[in-house]
Amino acid sequence: MVFLLGLIPVCVFLAALFLFDSYKLVPPRSLFVALAAGCAAACIAYPLNAYLIGSSGIGLTGFTRYVAPFVEESLKAAFLVYLIATRRTGFLVDTAIQGFAIGAGFALVENISYVASLGSHSAFLWLVRGFGTAMMHGAATSIAGIVGKVLSDRAGDARVGTLLPGILLAIVIHSAFNHFFIPAVASTMLIVLLLPVLMSIVFARSEEATRRWLGVGFDTDRELLEMISSGRLDETRIGLYLQALQSRFPGEVLADMLCLLRLRLELAVQAKGLLLMRETGFEIPPDPEAGEKFAELHYLQKTIGPTGMLVLQPFLHTPEEQLRQILRA
Repeated sequence: MVFLLGLIPVCVFLAALFLFDSYKLVPPRSLFVALAAGCAAACIAYPLNAYLIGSSGIGLTGFTRYVAPFVEESLKAAFLVYLIATRRTGFLVDTAIQGFAIGAGFALVENISYVASLGSHSAFLWLVRGFGTAMMHGAATSIAGIVGKVLSDRAGDARVGTLLPGILLAIVIHSAFNHFFIPAVASTMLIVLLLPVLMSIVFARSEEATRRWLGVGFDTDRELLEMISSGRLDETRIGLYLQALQSRFPGEVLADMLCLLRLRLELAVQAKGLLLMRETGFEIPPDPEAGEKFAELHYLQKTIGPTGMLVLQPFLHTPEEQLRQILRA
């Protein structure tokens, strides 16, 4: 079908993003789930927009410019918010890829609906229209995810205040695209030029952060784990620090704190080893015991309490969502 021409460049670009992920942080299943989520969002948006157009009394032009972007970006962002809030995205790169996949899935359904309602047109028209729209949807959702992930990481939690700015920015981008300030061909070319630059910056930043984590934390985590396993904590500054906590926490809580610290270090060392092997081309299957380890981790967090976790925070420099993303628990 002719409308598929508009999606070919986007699918190629999405595949390129997936292949450039040298640490293989996004498994194929997650990519297809994101595409399906985008398709589902479009299926909801189509009748919802039709209802709002009929009941709001706003003209088609005004609705397309101001209402439709709010509805569609909110629906697309719903699954992205779920991913970030449940810590199923650990790095900027996997957040960006899955956000782009959601937008591509949305554009697929939208282009199908346009073809069905408007009939066939020239191949060039649908190439331009499908390419531009799909890239806009993918870029807007990807940017919403990037901004939400950055702000959530800085705040240490995914809240409305950290996720809303990215969604609002996506709405503004979508609305600007629908204003058609410049011809369709020119707007498509502008998106094609700007999007690779944005994505390259995201990839460079994420890969640099990952390499810095591998280079700085691997030896220190391994050494600390060996100290805990051998019982030589009293010979280190860390041991003296933990011993000083005996007057503040009961013995059983202090024991749980050591168990949690040891478990987090084991997961960090394992995750870094997996990343190094994936970068060299080895396909490593998910750890079948990772889910149980994270369940034990959450249990220990509850028994230790917020004050104890705050005390251990200097040693927990690797976010849990990054460990989960790498181990795919």
